Amino acid sequence: MTNRLFGLTLAAAALLALPLLGGCQDVDTELKAPEYKTGLPAGETRISAYKEAFPHQYASYQKNNETSVMTEYKGSVPFHKNDDVNPLPKGYKHAQPYLKNLWLGYPFMYEYNEARGHTYAVKDFVNIDRINRYGEKGGLPATCWNCKTPKMVQWIKQYGDDFWAKDFNQFRTEVTDDDSIGCATCHNAETMQLQLYSEPLKDYLKSVGKDPAKLPRSEMRSLVCAQCHVEYYFNDPGHGPTKRPVFPWKNGFTPEAIYSVYEDNGNVDMPGFKGKFADWVHPVSQTPMLKMQHPDYETWIDGPHGAAGVACADCHMPYQREEGKKMSSHWWTSPLRDPELRACRQCHADKTAAYLRGRIEYTQDKTYKQLLVAQEYSVRAHEAVRLALEYTGEKPADYDQLIIRAKEAVRKGQMFWDFVSAENSVGFHNPAKALDTLTSSITLSQDAINAALKATNYGIAPKLEGDIKQIVPPILKMSRKLQQDPEYLKTHPWFAYLKPLPKADQMWEGNKKIQ
Repeated sequence: MTNRLFGLTLAAAALLALPLLGGCQDVDTELKAPEYKTGLPAGETRISAYKEAFPHQYASYQKNNETSVMTEYKGSVPFHKNDDVNPLPKGYKHAQPYLKNLWLGYPFMYEYNEARGHTYAVKDFVNIDRINRYGEKGGLPATCWNCKTPKMVQWIKQYGDDFWAKDFNQFRTEVTDDDSIGCATCHNAETMQLQLYSEPLKDYLKSVGKDPAKLPRSEMRSLVCAQCHVEYYFNDPGHGPTKRPVFPWKNGFTPEAIYSVYEDNGNVDMPGFKGKFADWVHPVSQTPMLKMQHPDYETWIDGPHGAAGVACADCHMPYQREEGKKMSSHWWTSPLRDPELRACRQCHADKTAAYLRGRIEYTQDKTYKQLLVAQEYSVRAHEAVRLALEYTGEKPADYDQLIIRAKEAVRKGQMFWDFVSAENSVGFHNPAKALDTLTSSITLSQDAINAALKATNYGIAPKLEGDIKQIVPPILKMSRKLQQDPEYLKTHPWFAYLKPLPKADQMWEGNKKIQ
């Protein structure tokens, strides 16, 4: 009897604990999602096609068109994220002035903007200067469409794995704003069940023994976001855009684990870096570099909310009631955009909106200040290596090894900075991870500076002393058009390491060919 009572007690305790294990999820609705027969054809990607059957979800989705409201560090107002001179959005005071310096020689140096809502995914993509609008060949693979439109599914069916290597411009005329990130990105058109269209994500899930078609809805409420809000690379030994993208998660989700993947999955042919992966070689420091994309999922997964079972949708698609029915908001935005912070207070009901906002902004403020410090350290590290490479004085016997060591630290230090910079929460998804990553970035950049100093017997030390903004001014303007102008390339000392682009007229305006 005693054993039986003890067993019943354990069972009762387990049942009581079930809601806790689900984080902040609504257990009543999470157990099984409603099933629909929409009458829509399989593979329907047009957002407007879902309007009649799901008017309330469609109406909330349209809020993604909003382009005027800022939070303290984020928002949907389009502006150049590096620009600390030209007017920024009203009330906005945060810019990263060295972005174009750090990405010199890579298309990101041309234009890098604060993202608007998902409704603008196609429009902003085809109009940004990172896309080569000045030639018949875009220079980008079709792979780059992967996170801009669910029409990817149709193209993969049509071309198979040959799709990834095709030219980006080939598909430019096949998409409209109605094919932007929308319903079909996350839902089966016929049943509205959550589903994954991302081949790279499905590849990863299969590699860890998971069936992408049989995952619990609680997990899917984050994985549909992980289709795009992730770091990725092109799985080609030559780095070239010739194969499908891969998520570099086989060793884990930390910056260190991701970096380890890039140590042996490329074909860099440079002393000290043979066989490593690189996105480009920085022309100033001659260092094979890594560009992070937007590692939101990797940051969230082992942060406080991810560890507690709180899904992306819990915070960014909070439940609301329309005509007495419960639905998820499809305005994918920061909880801070709501004055009452209702998404946060679903779990933190004992806290006021003012208190929670203060906590969030405190975390973001600490992260952002450290981000700017790390950014400046990376710039100084590039300059140190440049000076060491051009040093003509007496050098130590291990000069070559010290230069390799310096370049390696530049590469890793900037990647760690970019891991936090490219992530969209300004540290909030995982405060400890963000600050630790930035501390590591600063340490690595200083290691690069120290190695460069040793490589020159400290002969370059006087040139590295003082305010970095005086030593290496921020590059605030650069575009494909400006790189065609040899006179403009005389306006900054680092531009001397760029090759002028051949003269060319613009050929594309958005998804329309203009000549």
